[in-house]
Order: sequence, then C-alpha cells, then structure tokens
Amino acid sequence: MPVPSRSPAPQPKTCQSCGRSIEWRKKWERDWDSVRYCSTACRKRGVTQVDRQLEDAILDLLARSPASAAVSPSDAARVVAGDDGWQDLVEPARRAARRLVERDQVEIVQHGRVVDPSTARGPIHIRRAR
Repeated sequence: MPVPSRSPAPQPKTCQSCGRSIEWRKKWERDWDSVRYCSTACRKRGVTQVDRQLEDAILDLLARSPASAAVSPSDAARVVAGDDGWQDLVEPARRAARRLVERDQVEIVQHGRVVDPSTARGPIHIRRAR
C-alpha cells in the first residue's frame, strides 16, 4: 500500500510588524501566501511612521559610528522621542531592529555574538551587517 506523499512545510516568513519568524501552520495551508503578520496584535499595530523613524535612527546612528560599533535600541528611542518618553519606544526600536535584520542591513548581538532576533531575550545591541 503506497504511503501518501507529504510535501515539506513552506519556508518560514518574517512578520512585517515585529520582525519575528512566522512558522507555517496547518490552519494556514490555504492562506499561507497572504500571511503577513504573526498575531492579531501585530496585524492591528502594523508599521507606523514612528516605526520608520526608529529604523532611520538606527541606520543613522550606525552610519555615524565606527564600523565595528554597536548601538542600543534605547539610543534610537532617545533620538526619536528625546529625553522624555523614550522608554516607551524601546520595544518598538527592538521591533525596528528585527525588521532591519530581515533586510540584511543590521545584526543583533548579545555579548558580541550574533543572535536570532526572534528569540533574543534581554539586552541587545545592533551593529552593521557583516
């Protein structure tokens, strides 16, 4: 009796809002081509003008730094928000960094090692892609 062939699961995608990896799920089988976000929260949030400003701030900070330098998401948050309210932009800055990783513009590092942006926990730094 022949065994039904199983096609391999499609390649993971990256969430357009938070930059985390989206793994294929059986429930998305018919809609996989249109899946763009990892969750309802990301679909509602989308990518705002502030998110784009954070991406630009990260790239600008890196451009003005030595080639081997790394910046913190809080540095980008301070550039966009100033000294008041920058704390609210730290997580959006981390999301901006993950989106830039997907475009191969930067790398996220911890303790000098490149880490997976989808699973990185704790303090991170952002450096130019090598």
